[in-house]
Formats: sequence, C-alpha cells, structure tokens
Amino acid sequence: MSTPGRTGDTGQGLELTPFRGLRYVPERVGSLSAVTSPPYDVVVRPDGLRHLETADPYNIVRLILPQAATAADRHRQAAETLRRWQEERILAPDPEPALYVYEQRGDGILQRGLIGALRLSPREEGVVLPHEDVMPHIVEDRAALMRGTAANLEPLLFSYRGDAGPGGAAEVIDRVITTAPLLSTTTDDGYAHRLWSITDPADLAAIGADLSRQQALIADGHHRWATYLRLRAEQPAPGPWDFGLVLLVDTARYPLRVRAIHRLLHRLPVAEALAAVGDAFRVRTLGDSLPQALDALAEAKDKDDNAFVLAGDGSFHLLESPDPELLARTVPGDRPEAWRTLDATVLHSVLLEHIWHVPDDPEHIGYIHETAAAVRQAERHGGTAVLMHPVREDVVRELAEQGVTMPRKSTSFGPKPATGLVLRSLALD
Repeated sequence: MSTPGRTGDTGQGLELTPFRGLRYVPERVGSLSAVTSPPYDVVVRPDGLRHLETADPYNIVRLILPQAATAADRHRQAAETLRRWQEERILAPDPEPALYVYEQRGDGILQRGLIGALRLSPREEGVVLPHEDVMPHIVEDRAALMRGTAANLEPLLFSYRGDAGPGGAAEVIDRVITTAPLLSTTTDDGYAHRLWSITDPADLAAIGADLSRQQALIADGHHRWATYLRLRAEQPAPGPWDFGLVLLVDTARYPLRVRAIHRLLHRLPVAEALAAVGDAFRVRTLGDSLPQALDALAEAKDKDDNAFVLAGDGSFHLLESPDPELLARTVPGDRPEAWRTLDATVLHSVLLEHIWHVPDDPEHIGYIHETAAAVRQAERHGGTAVLMHPVREDVVRELAEQGVTMPRKSTSFGPKPATGLVLRSLALD
C-alpha cells in the first residue's frame, strides 16, 4: 500500500496544469455573489433553484441546471446560454493560462487550495482515489451537458496530504495570498471567497514538482470525475479532454469538514418503515426537536453503534443496536471490517434491501445534504427521511487506499467550492 497522500515509486503523481479561466465580468452582472451557486447536486430543488434563478439573470445555475422540457433541450439551452454570455462579455477569459489560489472563510473554517486542470487517470494508477460508487444516469446527464457546452462548469473538490516542510505548493500559496486578489465576494451563506492567479513560471514549476509526488482523494465530485473519464474515452488523444477542472486542498494544512448525506424515501411512510423494522433494531421515539434528535444520534455513534434517525411524521425515531445475527446474514462478508460496519453499508444492505425492499433509484430514494431540508420534504410528501451521521475522513481515506468504494453518497466533504467563480472552456485550451 502507498503512503497516504503519496504515489508509489514511479513518481507519476498529480499533474495540475494552468488554463485560461473563464470568469464573470464584474461590471456586467449585479454582483459576483448573485451569480454564484452551490454545486449542482447541492442545490435544493425546486425552492433553491428558483431562488438562484431570480438572484440574477446571469446566475450560473442556468448553465449547471438548465430548465427545459427534455434532457436534450436542457443541454442545448445550456450550450446556447454559455455561447451567448461569452459573446456579450458576461463571461470573459483571462489573458493567459494560470493556476488559481482559492480561499473560503466562514463558519469557523479557513480553506485554501489550488484550482487547475488535472490530468485524468484511471483508478488502477492509484493517483486519484475515489471512495464512492456512482449512478449511471447522473454520469450520462453530466456527460451530455459537458459535451454540449464543451466546458468544465464547476471545480471538483480533491484533497491530498502535503509535506510539513517549507517549499512547494504551500510556500507559493502563502506568498500569493499577500497580494491583491482577482476577486473577492461574500455569498449568502456567509462565506467569504477570494481568488488569485499564479502565472510565474518558477511558481508553476515549484507547484508541479510538489504535486508530482502526491495522490488525491476525491472529496466531492465522483460523478463528474466519472464523466471526465467517460468523455476522454470518446475523444481523440491528446487534447483538452485529457484534463478536468478540480480544486486541490492540502488537508494537512486545511482539514475538510465531513458531513453526512441523508436519504429521502419518497414512497415509504414513517409508520410503515417503523413497523417493518420490528426487532431488527432498538427503536426509540425522541419527540419533535431536531437538535435533540441529532444529539441522540451522535451519542449512539459514540458507542460505535450503527444508528439512524427516521423523520417525516412530526417526530424523530432513533434506530440503534442492530441485531448482530441479522448483520452477519445480510451484510456482504467479502469486504474489510471498516466497510462492513459503515452506517451507509448497513442502511443499504440491511434496511433498504432486506427490510424495506426499497430500490436504489431516483424514483424511490433522494439524496439530500441539508438536514432540515430532508425533514421538511419528508413531512411535506409523506415519505421518510433517514438522517445519517458523518464518516470520519481517515476511514474514507483508508478504504480508498485499499481500492474499496463506499456506498454512493456516503459522505459530504466541505466547504465545497462555489460554482461560478472560475470556469474552464475547453475551446480555450
């Protein structure tokens, strides 16, 4: 096994290349904060989508989540919108290729990293480590959007473990942030964002030499990474499709925050879910306070127990202490212990497949990042929200280094980069 954050002895690590960033022209939009968006899969539809669409006529959500009657129409509309915005100089390319230092500050977090075009590599090379499976229909949708726009519209979030010593990427970043940024804005969530460009050949060489010894964990963006790989396979090589837009964060200096992704079971009412559980888990009804329910969930997890909170009927119900014999019978035994004891593994193998018989498809299961939103939607539509506890980053990395993927949508790393601050048009490469 390779050392965490490092490639093997081949020296073939991360290759992050400069590109001509496509950015909003500040004078042409209401404000930079009004044209940004969370990543496409975090926007809570439909309320969140409507809010962003009305924030500014040029909000980036019109590119990442275009609205039309059919998928083909949506992708054509996004391509036409991107073309028109460039013709009208709503978006304009930077004068020369650059890597970008990106900073986010808020909610007690300071995060800095490098945005660039990362050379694509398959999993077997051990340079980029995925930790979650993907859903084919999402990859197909993102692929059609990227084909139509010929652009990487939002950076993926990757993490790596840099050296503690001086020099390399860290030294360049520390020096660059003392200069005036290209842009500075604060978004509605209270986060402050700043962006700088790096064009000096010596700085780019220092970053390149440092990253060439590193491997990265996909923190957020598995579907878009799978999309990058799929589109590269369709294109003649070499070319711009050999690279994809990412944000690389050195978590030795700037640790990421890990949150859970909750499940919304559209067609399963809470009463039916609880009745089906029977004696498979110990069930406690907790009342109607979300903070207290989350505290109870955290306490159950402190005992190294698989635990979930069900919501949707006006109360919260804690499921804990699953039957060991049931776990042994239903959880696949050909994976490492760390995988077999994951909450997401137990949820999908035991509850969804064995007890509730809920298919893992969009018609039956939604994936929601924000806890209160998951509860609201379950109560509004008569379904069940399954509230999860986050997985520790060291567990995620340990499994990824072993080549073991977690059930999809097991984790939410953050803070995620704001979408709309810098885009990559493949036509400019």
